[in-house]
Amino acid sequence: MSHHDVIVVGAGPAGLLVSAELARHGVDVAVFEARANAGAGSRAIGVHPPVLAALEASGATERILAGAARIPRGEARNRSGDVLGEVRFDRLSTRFPFVAAVPQAVTEAALAHGAPAPIRGRRVDAVSERVDRVEVRFADEAATASSVVVAAGVAGRRLVPAAQPRARSYGDRYVMADLSGPTGEPDDLAVVTLDASGVVESFPLPGGGRRLVAWNGRGPADDAQALATLRIAVAARTGNVPLADLIQDATAFGIRRVLARRMRCGRVFVIGDAAHEISPIGGQGMNLGLLDAATLAPVLARWLADRGSEDALDRWERSRLRSARTAARISGLNTALGRGRGDASHRLLSATVRRGAGRFSPALARAYAMGFDASA
Repeated sequence: MSHHDVIVVGAGPAGLLVSAELARHGVDVAVFEARANAGAGSRAIGVHPPVLAALEASGATERILAGAARIPRGEARNRSGDVLGEVRFDRLSTRFPFVAAVPQAVTEAALAHGAPAPIRGRRVDAVSERVDRVEVRFADEAATASSVVVAAGVAGRRLVPAAQPRARSYGDRYVMADLSGPTGEPDDLAVVTLDASGVVESFPLPGGGRRLVAWNGRGPADDAQALATLRIAVAARTGNVPLADLIQDATAFGIRRVLARRMRCGRVFVIGDAAHEISPIGGQGMNLGLLDAATLAPVLARWLADRGSEDALDRWERSRLRSARTAARISGLNTALGRGRGDASHRLLSATVRRGAGRFSPALARAYAMGFDASA
C-alpha cells in the first residue's frame, strides 16, 4: 500500500493546480484520474483577474496569457444594436484589468507545469478517514495519505457524503458554438444582447474567434436542433446575419446549482465542481475551483509540516464557502436577466439596465470580474 503526503482525486483544472502548488511547496503528491485519456474539458474559457493574480508566482499566468484573448470591456445591447450599458474591467484597481479568454486545454497545460503526472485509468471507489491518515480505495488495491483532496467534479461528490451538497436544477436551456477566427468582430469586446426572445452572449476567443451562447427556453436540451436554433437566434436577436452564417456546429446544455455545506471533512478536502457547481452564464465556475486550489495549497502544506493550525484550515473553508455562495447569487441573477420575457417586461428590463448602467458600472465590473470573491 503506497503512502503519500497528499492524494488528489481528479486531474481537471482544480486538481492539476492544487497538485502543482503542493509540489511547489515540497509536498509529496499523487494524482489519480478515472479517465484513461485527457478529456476535452468543460465549456470554461474565461480566466478572471483574481485567478490570474493567484497564479502569477507559479508562472502559470504568463503561460495562460501567451495564448489568450484579453477582454477589457463588455457591452449590453438591444436588438437594434443600441448600447444599454458598458462594463469596464480596465478601470478596475487590479493587477490584471481584463478577463483572459483561452481554451480550457491551454489553461490545463499551464496549470499542470510542475505537477506530478496523473495516474490515469484509476477510478477511486471510496475515501475513508482513519485516525492519522486517509485511505483511498480502488477496485483491486488501496493507497493512503496524510490528506486527500477530492477534485473530481460531479463524480467526486459520492466520495465525501459528509460534504452534504444541495442541488437545484434550472429549467433553462442554452445553445452554444465556438467560431474559429477571424470573425470580423472586435477582439477586445464582449457583447451581451438582451432580447425579448432571450439573451445572446458573444465573447472573444484567441485568434479572432468567438464564443456564442443563446438562451433556448426551458425545454429539454437537444443537440440535434442546436445548430439551426443558434443560427436563428443570433441572426434574429442581434441582426448580425454574417456572424450567424459562420456557425458550423453547436451544442445544447442545461444548468444547475450545487453548493456543498462543507468543503473540509477532517483530513479530506473537496474543491471545484465536486463542492460547488453554478450556472456557466457569467463564467465563474472554473475560476471558483482554481481559487479553491490556489488558496488551499499553502495552508495545507504548512499544516502537513506542523507549521499551520487547524484554525487556518477552517478559515479557508469558511472563506471558500462564502465565495461559492456569492458566485451562485451572481450567476443566478445573470441567468434570470437572460431569460425570454414578454415585450412589456423586456422594455422595462432594458430601461432599467440603461438607467442603472452608468451608476452601477464599477460594481458590475467588479462582480463580473470576481472582485467580490473572498480571495480576490
